[in-house]
Amino acid sequence: MSFKLGLTGSIGMGKSTTAQMFVDLGCALWDADAAVHRLYDVGGAAVTPMQAKFPEAVIAGVVSRDKLKEVIGRDPSALKTIEEIVHPLVAQDRATFIASATADILVFDIPLLFETGGNAAMDAVVCVSIPAEMQRDRVLARGTMSEAQFGQICAKQMPNDEKVARSDYVVTTDTLDHARQQVEKIVTAIRGQLANA
Repeated sequence: MSFKLGLTGSIGMGKSTTAQMFVDLGCALWDADAAVHRLYDVGGAAVTPMQAKFPEAVIAGVVSRDKLKEVIGRDPSALKTIEEIVHPLVAQDRATFIASATADILVFDIPLLFETGGNAAMDAVVCVSIPAEMQRDRVLARGTMSEAQFGQICAKQMPNDEKVARSDYVVTTDTLDHARQQVEKIVTAIRGQLANA
């Protein structure tokens, strides 16, 4: 029986980098965003149902996230329909991963883990965190979004302090070395629990 470890954190907190650190230590990783990409790609399970509901959002056999954003922009109620298609498929993808994984620790990289209630299915939760100013600087340094867009994303996410308070472990990602040390401690602690179970 593998240990299910949820990994969450707001935008720009260093979640993907931290996820890779767990993989480097022999954990298996399931990434919610990557699962959606697989579902939206050519031959993905979401393509046909999306084409039936939103034909303009499927281009050359791939669901376009940009087109979906336009659809939601015109009709906010479309989001509910999209979620009704995607959420069960994502859950199925996750179940397949759990059934086939052989690692002792399974890490689930889910940005909206608490917001969607996904934490209930986990044995423990890790939240990646940095001070708000550092987060803002990191996101804006990418050059992919404006300050206003960053503000909108943050408004949709649970406040970082609340995520931290609800998590079993916190990884401060101020430097790579510091983050790696904390990840190693978490993995050692969980493997210790598993050995004594």
